[in-house]
Amino acid sequence: MALKSIESLIDGNGEITIGSIGPIRCAATAADEDQCLAMLVRRRGESFMQLLSRLDAAIENAYENQIFEDEINC
Repeated sequence: MALKSIESLIDGNGEITIGSIGPIRCAATAADEDQCLAMLVRRRGESFMQLLSRLDAAIENAYENQIFEDEINC
């Protein structure tokens, strides 16, 4: 599975984090040097690879369309 947006983000000094955040058992976040690009909550029955795929798509959407997904603070 190609995760090109995640790879590009990390190559460009960005970062992703996957793990628990407060009461949220599993979340995935992505940020570059300037801003948070996406914060996703792992859905019931969602595989780890599906979560990574959604994160990859959310990063692409943030850069291309300036749409930043926040499932944690909504």
